[in-house]
Amino acid sequence: MVDIDLSDVLKLERSLGAVTAGRVGALAAKVVRKVAADVERDAKILAPVDTGNLRNSISTSITGDGRHASMRAEIGPTASYGGYVEFGTSRMGPQPYLGPSLDRHTDPFVTAMEQVAEQSLGDL
Repeated sequence: MVDIDLSDVLKLERSLGAVTAGRVGALAAKVVRKVAADVERDAKILAPVDTGNLRNSISTSITGDGRHASMRAEIGPTASYGGYVEFGTSRMGPQPYLGPSLDRHTDPFVTAMEQVAEQSLGDL
């Protein structure tokens, strides 16, 4: 399961005050939704397929809107054996699909969030 927390972004927004009211959270929420969708898509592509159940069980759950409360994106499989596939067992080697997907999108996520901060500071 991948978890993205926007609490630090919301602290930045509060410290910037009314000038950027809601804007930072809205932009950050857009980034989170986009990156979460990209991570989910790539995890489905990378997931090993036997019956297709694991791939089909990978989904994203987003809570919060990023404007007035924290926002959280959870990406992962509902298939009970998803973790065993990702990390392996004593009888089966790992076949990572979620970790590599997250790794691919970490730098773009950080870059996009930096741009949100720069854009918001430029509005001051």
